[in-house]
Amino acid sequence: MTASPHPLPCIAIAGPTASGKTNGALALAAVLAQRGQPSEIISVDSALVYRGMDIGTAKPSLQERAAVPHHLIDILDPLQSYSAADFVQDTQRLVAEIRARGAIPLLVGGTMLYFKALLDGIDDMPAADPEVRARLDAQAASIGWPAMHAELAQVDPETAARLAPGDSQRIQRALEVWHISGQPLSSFHQAKKRAEDAQPAFDCMLFSLEPSDRAWLHARIAQRFQAMLDAGFIDEVQALRARGDLHPDLPSMRCVGYRQVWEELDWQVRKNTPQLNMHLVREKGIAATRQLAKRQITWLRSMPQRHTIACDDPLATMQLVQAALQCLPA
Repeated sequence: MTASPHPLPCIAIAGPTASGKTNGALALAAVLAQRGQPSEIISVDSALVYRGMDIGTAKPSLQERAAVPHHLIDILDPLQSYSAADFVQDTQRLVAEIRARGAIPLLVGGTMLYFKALLDGIDDMPAADPEVRARLDAQAASIGWPAMHAELAQVDPETAARLAPGDSQRIQRALEVWHISGQPLSSFHQAKKRAEDAQPAFDCMLFSLEPSDRAWLHARIAQRFQAMLDAGFIDEVQALRARGDLHPDLPSMRCVGYRQVWEELDWQVRKNTPQLNMHLVREKGIAATRQLAKRQITWLRSMPQRHTIACDDPLATMQLVQAALQCLPA
């Protein structure tokens, strides 16, 4: 593990959902504090930015946030959107501020697009165009997102190949870029790889918690989703619906878990049934979360600079802490 050129390294902890990132980060922060070295956590999570979405995002508790300063949590209303470019801009500013306070920045989360944008840089893609999006939404309402995905495959097969036919948010963005620029979204992504000795776009040590046994992760996902349901996840989504200004096509409501619960609540209203089919809610939520974890692991495997730790090893947290401590200057 190469030491950071900065006297205060930036340490990133990535991994699929339910891999133990939060526990690992808090354990590392506690050890650093014992050594007299403060640290602060920057959330790398596209769902934690939203206020009022606590249970379904497994948001760190108030006690955990009191133990270690956290950033990029509860910064937006669910009506708002937050892009990878926003994340990069905010994180670069926060890292500088944290280091200026003499603390070590810990980047912790599972939104791999954010990590990729931060570590590899992002290209100057066209800005969002409300008129184009409105036309695409109208077309999707007529023919459905799977058909829109097929249309994307005709103009940008590379992007279409990595998107699920129901991933409306990313399909819409890819088609929007095509209609605005006449170029596929994939053409805007940086294709060249940096030489091994080249200065990275962002100075950061990346640790990745990945399971050696997928069954272990699947069991953790099922346990955590059930715990969310037990903690009142359905009530949380119902409160968001009761606002009256949110809808399922918003980025916030497309978050895994929230989408599935919202859809089942819609079905309950349409069918005028007295209660939800909780077994179906649970099965859909777990299945969607497992798919998310699969995509996260695929993203991670495209990051050759990462240092991998088996999250299903009983000593994973200790191994993470020990590896991260090696990044500290002597």
